[in-house]
Amino acid sequence: MRTLWRIIAGFFRWTWRLLNFIRECILNLFLILLILVAVGIYFQLQPKPAENLTKGALLVDLSGSVVDKPSVNNKLRQWGRELLGASSGRLQENSLFDLVETLRQAKTDPNITGLVLSLNDFTGTDQASLNYIGKALREFRDSGKPVYAIGDSYNQTQYYLASYATKIFLSPQGTVDLHGFATNTLYYKSLLDKLKVSTHIFRVGTYKSAVEPMIRDDMSPAAREADSRWVGGLWQNYLNTVAANRQLTPAQLFPGAGGVLQGLQAVNGDTAQYALKNKLVDELASRAQVERELTKAFGWDKRQNDINAVSIYDYQPAPQPTNTQPQIAVIFANGAIIDGQEEPGSVGGDTTAAQIRQARLDDKIKAIVLRVNSPGGSVSASEVIREELAAARAAGKPVVVSMGGMAASGGYWISTPANYIVASPSTLTGSIGIFGVVNTFENSLDGIGVHTDGVATSPLADLAVTKALPPEFAQMMQLNIESGYRTFLGLVATARNKTPEQIDQIAQGHVWLGVDAKSNGLVDELGDFDDAVKKAAELAKLPAWQLNWFVEDPSFSDLIFSQMSASVQAVLPQAMQAWIPAPLTALATAMKQQPGLFTTLNDPQNRYAFCLTCGDVK
Repeated sequence: MRTLWRIIAGFFRWTWRLLNFIRECILNLFLILLILVAVGIYFQLQPKPAENLTKGALLVDLSGSVVDKPSVNNKLRQWGRELLGASSGRLQENSLFDLVETLRQAKTDPNITGLVLSLNDFTGTDQASLNYIGKALREFRDSGKPVYAIGDSYNQTQYYLASYATKIFLSPQGTVDLHGFATNTLYYKSLLDKLKVSTHIFRVGTYKSAVEPMIRDDMSPAAREADSRWVGGLWQNYLNTVAANRQLTPAQLFPGAGGVLQGLQAVNGDTAQYALKNKLVDELASRAQVERELTKAFGWDKRQNDINAVSIYDYQPAPQPTNTQPQIAVIFANGAIIDGQEEPGSVGGDTTAAQIRQARLDDKIKAIVLRVNSPGGSVSASEVIREELAAARAAGKPVVVSMGGMAASGGYWISTPANYIVASPSTLTGSIGIFGVVNTFENSLDGIGVHTDGVATSPLADLAVTKALPPEFAQMMQLNIESGYRTFLGLVATARNKTPEQIDQIAQGHVWLGVDAKSNGLVDELGDFDDAVKKAAELAKLPAWQLNWFVEDPSFSDLIFSQMSASVQAVLPQAMQAWIPAPLTALATAMKQQPGLFTTLNDPQNRYAFCLTCGDVK
């Protein structure tokens, strides 16, 4: 018996030592990674000499997405991309305004003789941002400098930018993937029924479809009709712009699914030949052939063993002289609107209101441009921002709203105090409506034998997610939602000089493209960020000005941990997906891409002005 216990004790002792060894190895690996990240950040933040480029191309090797306001320092993302490769880079966020400013400075830089668009790792952005980047590319090309687009293949977003090029190269085995736009949303009423979850919906607005996934298993006819209108409008805007760039008609650019099939049959299914024959690209060339063409245009750098070019991430144009001109504040509302402080990828009501207040109290700031790119969110947080913006306007500082890809629901709510609203023709806006959702789990718990009981001084006090919703609270909630909707209508009506009844006819949660919003009187002008800035200067009577960008720099610890997070995201999913069944992987991906379902919406009254489908166009 003693021998048996000795064997058992020895087994557990060695098992414990093995676990300690594994734990120490993992902790040491994380420590080494942390040290590498910290050292890399230190060297990345050190001042560098200007890039030694005599003459050559600006290589726009975009990696990742383009957003109004990146959540992480661009330089650190670039360092992570160089350390971990393209998989990390595809998680990178690039600033739209930094990109456009760089292109405009390169246009007048005598050392930059042309531009090369290398878009293989560009994952996308909204159509309004694409149009703004395209404007800068057009300005560059109109300066007389050539623009080349190179790619193994082009998806729709990549091809939009490539269409601005003087010449488009495509790999002989590549494709230009034009197929149209679609939205797809997960509907899970049956799942909630199976789980015996009681979903209580309170809403106003025929087209307020944000709650439909919880109460239906498919799209309602009203939502289908509304979404078909704006999705079709987005696609037509895409075709018109790209076709004009390629000197084609929209029908030539995309002859429909039948026309594409006929064209592919004519070239025996060769997608590259189809693109060349239909003038989607200018030349089919391998990477070696493209390199020879670019060498003729820009020369060869023997030291780098590559063409004479500098990456857009390394390009350092001459610094702009400082001045003491009056300022126009640029404040961002980028992402879902939540109560409290800002979180990465969201708009914090308190954070944004504090920035507006700071601009209001700063005598050097003479006007405010609020850049809105948001599907909305919390009604409470939206009102906090709106009130502060109204106070700035009342203080005599003109407020101009520049709408990006979307300024819907709460995004439009915060825009109402503006003196002037500028939207892109492709902006998704409107969606004027409110809803509330309360889930209770009394039936789910009942199924496993768990019950809740107690006493309360009134039905309104007897609220718990483990009990049925009191009828009195449900009635009160619906009244609250209806009151909020009337408030929303009143705010819009006052701002747009219309009656609430007139606004109600174009509200009801209806999503509008910018061009339709203009005809309906919801915005003042179709344009871009430049137009908004010019209007702010005009209203403030400023002959000259400088922009004051309200972008907070993250702390050093934030930078380290955000970079570590990007590194883990870049490496871990691929390793784990091999162990996960394919159907579960597909479901997880779809749920992750579902906008709004898993965001931190935290309105204290459970009231939301949110457009679920606005960010779900593929």
